[in-house]
Amino acid sequence: MKISWLKKWGLPGIILLCLGCAASPHSVEKFMNDTVISRIAMTDARMQTMGRTELLTDGGIRFSYPGVTTHFRANGKMLWLQAHSTSEQSHLEIIVDDNAPRVIRLAQRSQRIPLLIEAQSIASPHQVTIIHRGETWHGTVTLEHIEIADGDLLDPPPLPHRRMLILGDSVTCGEAIERTADCKKDTRWWNPRLSYGMLTAAALDAQVHLVCYGGRGLVRSWNGRTDELNLPDYVELTIADQTSPVTWDHRRYTPDLILSAIGTNDFSQGIPEREPYVTTYVRLIERLLELHPQAHVVLMEGAILKDEKKAALTEYLLEVQRRIASPQVHLLSSNHYPGDSCDAHPTKEQHAAMAKDLAPPLKQLMQW
Repeated sequence: MKISWLKKWGLPGIILLCLGCAASPHSVEKFMNDTVISRIAMTDARMQTMGRTELLTDGGIRFSYPGVTTHFRANGKMLWLQAHSTSEQSHLEIIVDDNAPRVIRLAQRSQRIPLLIEAQSIASPHQVTIIHRGETWHGTVTLEHIEIADGDLLDPPPLPHRRMLILGDSVTCGEAIERTADCKKDTRWWNPRLSYGMLTAAALDAQVHLVCYGGRGLVRSWNGRTDELNLPDYVELTIADQTSPVTWDHRRYTPDLILSAIGTNDFSQGIPEREPYVTTYVRLIERLLELHPQAHVVLMEGAILKDEKKAALTEYLLEVQRRIASPQVHLLSSNHYPGDSCDAHPTKEQHAAMAKDLAPPLKQLMQW
């Protein structure tokens, strides 16, 4: 009877029948055909995660900022990820070895996602990368655990020792990078892996945390509101949820280089008053230097502003630099990248150009 079940359902079907089995984050389950399924916590030391995450007591991790990336190496016949989001708008990008990325839309219910397609299950070991494509307002994602059939995690390659932190808005979050020809906007368009920030970090062989929120600014949001979380607020957070914020422990990541590309949304309703803006920016930079006294901070206007608005923001940034009077605070002018007829956010090609603009002067500044 057991053999007929195996022939009828196969290994994946039998495993699905046992989804309700109780197991610890590091449990091992053995099936009737002697296949062993190991459950691995996302907080396991052999998992390499880059980006702001909340560490859960059950071994899972939660996050909402884009570009949060988990790398691991494993051998085994099959690999699965258990994950969910607080909404149906969150996407993960999965890259196995040198294969093309796969994009997965998450559900609010917990789902079991195969990490290997059939052709990939032949070779082993595998290098797996899981990247959060969305941003905070798309939903908060939980990676619950990894499951491995007849295998285990291997020691991972080390992350780069250089560290960057990039602060910004929707451009930094990678909004609309993978737009479609019909111009019907969807959260699938976001791709931080191809954003200027992650491309620049890759060119400089550095880790990077993207701390960004679409539509937000330094002192006000795109619609002029000042009662929402703006950069001085969400720079302190792991999960930038207005009703249930999660505080970030800055000791968990010490950047060598901080880029601040904020201001586009502040200027969408007109040029904000100079003194409140400059004073707020000075307090923000002083806070960053208090947290990370060894870091260099680079202020930029961003890719979208132009003409009198860009000139005003540049003047404000110069005043911020003058008041702080630190050799660790720098200005770097941004070229204008206007998007296209489909969307005002920079295109994928424009993000690549932005990274080419940034990498050489940053490399020289940091002597990297």
